[in-house]
Amino acid sequence: MQRLDSGDADFEARFDRLVNARRESAEHVGRDVSDIIARVRAKGDDALAEYTLRFDKHRLADDADWRIAPEACREAYEMLDPELREALDLAATRIRAYHAEQLPQDRDYTDEAGVRLGAKWRAVDAAGLYVPGGRAAYPSSLLMNALPAKVAGVERLVVVTPTPNGETNPLVLAAAHIAGVDEIWRVGGAQAVAALAHGTERIAPVDVITGPGNAWVAEAKRQLFGVVGIDMVAGPSEILVIADAKNDPDWIAADLLSQAEHDPTAQSILITDDAAFAEQVEDRVDVQCAMLASGKTARASWDAHGALVVVEHLDHAIPLANRLAAEHVELAVDDPERFMAGIRHAGSIFLGRMVPEAIGDYIAGPNHVLPTGRRARFASGLSVLDFMKRTSFISADRAGLDAIGPAAIALARAEGLPAHAASIEKRMQ
Repeated sequence: MQRLDSGDADFEARFDRLVNARRESAEHVGRDVSDIIARVRAKGDDALAEYTLRFDKHRLADDADWRIAPEACREAYEMLDPELREALDLAATRIRAYHAEQLPQDRDYTDEAGVRLGAKWRAVDAAGLYVPGGRAAYPSSLLMNALPAKVAGVERLVVVTPTPNGETNPLVLAAAHIAGVDEIWRVGGAQAVAALAHGTERIAPVDVITGPGNAWVAEAKRQLFGVVGIDMVAGPSEILVIADAKNDPDWIAADLLSQAEHDPTAQSILITDDAAFAEQVEDRVDVQCAMLASGKTARASWDAHGALVVVEHLDHAIPLANRLAAEHVELAVDDPERFMAGIRHAGSIFLGRMVPEAIGDYIAGPNHVLPTGRRARFASGLSVLDFMKRTSFISADRAGLDAIGPAAIALARAEGLPAHAASIEKRMQ
């Protein structure tokens, strides 16, 4: 774990290293994924069966081995503990309502030249969702990916998920039932992403692929962008907490560990203006780590990538936050609105002392699929727009063409494209 103080002579150099440190996949991952994609394209279902047996110890033979039936999802939902079922239902209701407010409006208007202009929004025909299996099997992620697609109007929603040794996670199946998933295939890894993109004998291709996964899954999405749309190339999770000494150090330590427990390559950073408070938080991290069931993972993340940053004045945290462009930013300060006004780059911001990042992971409503690795500088969290596309339209009568055509002809000639000019000119003669 790094300790940085803005008063130190080498602070800028050390903070730059913190900002630019790579925690993502190595070069060999790219080579492996390229080979996997090529093999799936060439061998289709046979390649999927080979990889699934090798990595998940699950044999794909008959239909029941390949697909999880909707009835199994319904039964998993009905068998849930009532309290847990109600929690999933509440989460789904809130996520669905939040994303319904994101639906874009079509445009249709006539401008001063008499030309009719506009755009129509439509959902993609099919979307594929990657749902991790094993340790990282999260029903919340399925809801966060599937519900925006359904709100957008996607007609075919396909889930791929590894089922190690043939075992399924009943919570994930219950979430699939709530979200109305159409197909669930028992395949995972880069090979599943390749199958969604290119299609196989059993799995029809989709138009957009979303969802979290390991380094191989993320790399497959990166390589297949352009064949299909993707939500983002996501890296390890991260949290930045900006906090003053009025906070309970136990709370802030828990917030930092909430991301550290995801993965040994996750990153948790605290910026504060009180060195004594930073030490208290560090002590509480140590204590809580020892008591967490996920303590080994959290400890590895904190030791390798955690950071405590002490600044002279808490306002100095704002430009540092913009340089980090973190996935999650907590503002545990007296006036979080003022701080938020200055933060230009963040996946999601949590205002005040009473809203930990974890509330956004599950129940608040905004999507928890967020840009990592400083991509918040140019990217946003998952939304209904990731499952939609916009088609513009133009309509004009002779008067409208007479009004704007001459300028188009002049530009076409200037660009050395006489056929472009002629296609307009002939209509104006």
